[in-house]
Amino acid sequence: IYPVSLLLIDLLPGEHKAVSFQDVLSHERTPVTPYKKIQGWSSDQNKWDEKLYPFWEEGDPRWKDCWKGGRVTAKLDTDSPSLVGSNVTFAVTLQFPKCQKEDNDGNIIYERNCTQDPPASQDQQVYVYNWTEWIDNCGWENCTSNHSHNVFPDGRPFPHYPGWRRRNFVYVFHTFGQYHQTTGRSSITFSVNTANITLGKHTMAVSIYRRGNSAYVPIARAKATYIITDKIPIFVSMYQKHDRNISDSIFIKDSPITFDVKIHDPSYYLNNSAISYKWNFGDGSGLFVASSSTTSHTYTLQGNFTLNVTVQAIIPIPCRPVTPTAPLPTSAVTTGASSNLDSSTTVESMEDNPDGGCHIYRNGYYGTGISVVEGILEVNIIQMTSIQMTESQAENSLVDFVVTCQGSLPTDVCTVVSDPTCQVSKSVVCDPIIVTDECLLTIRRAFEEPGTYCINITLGDDTSQALASALISVNGGSSSGTTEGVFIFLGLLAVFAAIGAFVLYKRYKQYKPIERSAGQAENQEGLTAYFSNFKAIFFPTSTERNPLLKSKPGIV
Repeated sequence: IYPVSLLLIDLLPGEHKAVSFQDVLSHERTPVTPYKKIQGWSSDQNKWDEKLYPFWEEGDPRWKDCWKGGRVTAKLDTDSPSLVGSNVTFAVTLQFPKCQKEDNDGNIIYERNCTQDPPASQDQQVYVYNWTEWIDNCGWENCTSNHSHNVFPDGRPFPHYPGWRRRNFVYVFHTFGQYHQTTGRSSITFSVNTANITLGKHTMAVSIYRRGNSAYVPIARAKATYIITDKIPIFVSMYQKHDRNISDSIFIKDSPITFDVKIHDPSYYLNNSAISYKWNFGDGSGLFVASSSTTSHTYTLQGNFTLNVTVQAIIPIPCRPVTPTAPLPTSAVTTGASSNLDSSTTVESMEDNPDGGCHIYRNGYYGTGISVVEGILEVNIIQMTSIQMTESQAENSLVDFVVTCQGSLPTDVCTVVSDPTCQVSKSVVCDPIIVTDECLLTIRRAFEEPGTYCINITLGDDTSQALASALISVNGGSSSGTTEGVFIFLGLLAVFAAIGAFVLYKRYKQYKPIERSAGQAENQEGLTAYFSNFKAIFFPTSTERNPLLKSKPGIV
């Protein structure tokens, strides 16, 4: 009899156990923990109105019918990690089925002329969720009763502010043993101060309800992990002029690297702080302290190095009496070196500033390994030569570019031909090359029509690349009237040069002494060299005899 009596008592009307926010919003039972209160939030031990806001387990068949046209999903984003004491921001975005959107009145409609695969039926293309029509003609007093269900799950009325009637979704957030409820449209953003949140990883969960005829209907849930830390979240971006891949942490010797510290502070908590940066580049150059977030360093040796940077912020805060705290997992501030990320024991301390205020210290650390190798440091175009073509090749103009470089030997070459402003690319040609001795090669490129071009020649290897640019005027064509005129002019110059050479020869022959001194021999040799250069210009011969061109690079 005794067990039966207990069963009857449990089933008596009115003895149903009240549902709390923790029952609805937590996926598992957790013991009641004495959390520090978050400003504007409430304890999840409060009662939840399950009749007005029903709760469905995952897999309940009612989820399939809660939204016409498909299932609504929610995306919850956060800007964490967040420094303790700053604000962490969350953004929720509802993602409706295809071809649905929210209009300016808060109603959900199908987009006009929207196609689906497979096509939607005619009645689905024009339906409207009009949730606000029933309150268009009612006043505030007539729209706040429980029959109008303009209350939150804990029974509190919706806030009365402009546009409140057009907010047809209720968002209930849950974290750290507390909840926060608000109304909104298809997307909302809100921030939470982290001063009373324990260091470490936490989960933020949100449940979204839409307005119904007699109750609110659950449509989506989402959750996201956020991190509260007493370390300043920082990242260091690295840039080098000739580095081919900035993400591989491989850099070039004897070329400066620019380091830029990025502090993750979306709530601008550190805006009024004094921030310093301490650098250790790992190559024995010592420590370097700066007040700027950007610096540069040149590695003069090859090898693997470890870069370390420490950021320290002195944050001004209002002064208050020093109160020792128990070693609980709190967000207390620290002085000097900060504790480990997984530490749950912190000590609160403040110091006086010279101006009479108080401040706290926060540190941030970043370390990474980098490799320094040989690379291509510089590329130079030392010669540009137009190639004379036959009549069958008159449609293109060929130009040879002789290129040298400094540093390691390249493995590929790319040529970009652009307009004279170097903005609009006309052609790009890339070729693999094999250079075994010195960086010297000839690149032959064709130009379809005469004009002025900007040419960029890039030499690269696995880790580095460098380029040289030049403006070139291409006349194009083979023989033409202009070319014939040039040859006639050059012929006349050759005739006059021959006459002048003959006169000079007769003059020097007539007064040539029988015996020469050493100085006279040098003058004679200089004159011979002069005539040799003069002859080479107007009477060119085969260049194969020139010993300086025996090592002319191959043409690419």
